[in-house]
Amino acid sequence: MSDAGSAPAPRTPRARTEEDLADPAYRRGVAALLGVLAYGELTGFFTIAQEAAFAPRSTDKESLARVATVEFAHYEGLAARLRELGVDPHEAMAPFTTAIDEWHRRATPSDWLEALMKVYVGNSIATDFYREVADYVDPATRGLVRDVLEDGGQVEFAAGELRRAIAADAKVAGRLALWGRRMVGEALSQAQRVAADDDDLMALLVDDGSGYGLDLGGWMHMFTRITDAHTARMESLGLSA
Repeated sequence: MSDAGSAPAPRTPRARTEEDLADPAYRRGVAALLGVLAYGELTGFFTIAQEAAFAPRSTDKESLARVATVEFAHYEGLAARLRELGVDPHEAMAPFTTAIDEWHRRATPSDWLEALMKVYVGNSIATDFYREVADYVDPATRGLVRDVLEDGGQVEFAAGELRRAIAADAKVAGRLALWGRRMVGEALSQAQRVAADDDDLMALLVDDGSGYGLDLGGWMHMFTRITDAHTARMESLGLSA
């Protein structure tokens, strides 16, 4: 777990408003944020559909099919907003395809329980990260991001299945704890890489002296909160983080 006491105290960033969208630099940052979310939802749709092949029962496949349709609906909403901003969704997504595709490649599960843990850990950390980021954009963009981040049922479904599996066979707990630790490492690395690899997104998130975005203390505290939330989720399954 990270030690928040070692991080400098964060300051409170200035609030963004709808009028900020007239600023080309801020507008590019918003487009980048919506682009990375859109590609995450689009790939989430395909990944969930593919990993449903691990599901042992047709009822599980049906549940995941519903989740996948929610992911695609989120993608369509983000793509529509990008078009409203005069941005081609595919151009907005392009800078993030490599990082997100690499995350899915490195986090490929080998069985049903690993697929569930990927959903439980990976989706939750991504949601935590983007919910934090949403605090630094204008209210309309924040509302859209938070709507997209609403759990479509996949995390709750995964948690229930994992608890049942652990209760039925205590031996799986150690394997799932190890896989969960791998997932959190990959997910946190991906979140930081996504931000660092795109200048427009980084400018949106990190204060350049304007008073908007995170300073060093805020950046460090954000990842401390995300890590602490992951630890609590693992403990709720009876697993060590």
